[in-house]
Amino acid sequence: MAVVLILQTFLLTLGASAEEIIGGHEVKPHSRPYMAFITSVNDDGRSYRCGGFLVKDNFVLTAAHCMRSSMRVTLGAHDISFPEGTQQIIPVAKAFPHPDYNFKDDSSDIMLLKLERRAKRTEAVRTLRLPRSNVHVKPGDVCHVAGWGMLAPKGKLPDTLQEVELTVQKDQECESRFRRRYNKATAICVGDPKIKRASFLGDSGGPLVCKNRAAGIVSLVCTDGSAPGTFTRVSSFLSWIKITIKHS
Repeated sequence: MAVVLILQTFLLTLGASAEEIIGGHEVKPHSRPYMAFITSVNDDGRSYRCGGFLVKDNFVLTAAHCMRSSMRVTLGAHDISFPEGTQQIIPVAKAFPHPDYNFKDDSSDIMLLKLERRAKRTEAVRTLRLPRSNVHVKPGDVCHVAGWGMLAPKGKLPDTLQEVELTVQKDQECESRFRRRYNKATAICVGDPKIKRASFLGDSGGPLVCKNRAAGIVSLVCTDGSAPGTFTRVSSFLSWIKITIKHS
């Protein structure tokens, strides 16, 4: 079994190597207006990147393992190599990782980011709907995930937003691969192991979109970039999301 790797925020050192989503393609610019590009600085001064998505004008949903200091969100981005006129860059006022998040096994890997100011809705900046509490994805459902992460274990970081189509798998696929790191009550197993398509390093926190709703959040993959991967099941945390937003 390939070594399991937490999809951590990806280190952005000068000269670092990485590529985009595995087996995907560049999306039409600004066709995924909910996408958030999250940059942050660790206590040691190193920079990291993650994905996320806008759920309210002043809240972004992402993965809890993306937690760092000095976090900043860029909305309305496609090409992150220059300041596009559509971009809105907003610092994070406060981060709310789920209280049950466990960094050892990445259970409850979900976090809300409250922005310092509300985003202005435009054609390039829109919210993504959350899933209905009584509707769940099932094996065979075809979804997609976007991000500015890697295409292969070696390469360079992409400038433009990439997307890949992935199929939901039976829980057994991830239970055998991730063992105790997979909890079917709070996670979704996604990606056909027979097809070379997957999210990878740098895609952490991005949404798994199924039927135009955020069904999952990128969380765990394997170091060789093979599928399936583990996504946090958003529907399992709807009450926490609503309460946190309401009282923050």
